[in-house]
Amino acid sequence: MSTSTSTGTGIATGPTPASAVDGPLTVSITRRVAPEDELLMQAWVHAGTSMAERFEGFLGAGWVRSGAEDWHMLYRFDSRAHLDAWERSPERMRWLRSAADLVEHRRTEYRTGIEGWFDEPATSSVHEAGPGASAAPPRWKQASVIWIAFFPTSLALTYLLSPFSGDWPAAVRVLVTTLVATPWMTYVLLPFVTRLFGRWLKGT
Repeated sequence: MSTSTSTGTGIATGPTPASAVDGPLTVSITRRVAPEDELLMQAWVHAGTSMAERFEGFLGAGWVRSGAEDWHMLYRFDSRAHLDAWERSPERMRWLRSAADLVEHRRTEYRTGIEGWFDEPATSSVHEAGPGASAAPPRWKQASVIWIAFFPTSLALTYLLSPFSGDWPAAVRVLVTTLVATPWMTYVLLPFVTRLFGRWLKGT
């Protein structure tokens, strides 16, 4: 995951390089808006979503209010290349410039794989739009994908460590296993399994 900084105009006008990954990417953007400009903000967000959904690879978008001023916006594309095409497009540049006096850009994050699916925002209103916006997979599907990654990892580590760990205390065996398994699953196996089962997770 990578984070961008705001430009001199207060809005992020281009993509921040994320980890090279062949799979879906979710962009999370935090913007600050004066409470009295809520209706203008809703119209601006709707216009941006309407443009983004015309670009290839668009999977959905949504926004969440947090407090009186902070708006957390999400949009998702099926690949880095399609995301870049949207983020570098003249349409998006003009759309961002149109809100130069309306919004203050706070933060941008790029998320890969199923990262962020378990984050449930503490907020009273969630608004979604676009063809994929319904769309965080059901918890049982998330759990199934995690198990598919966890089982072979756990089995392989058991066999690999058994010649050396027979006399180790249980706590040490678990410590070593989790130290090896956690980065392997987070950065390699889970992103791969998520891409492999992407259509099933999205119900398509």
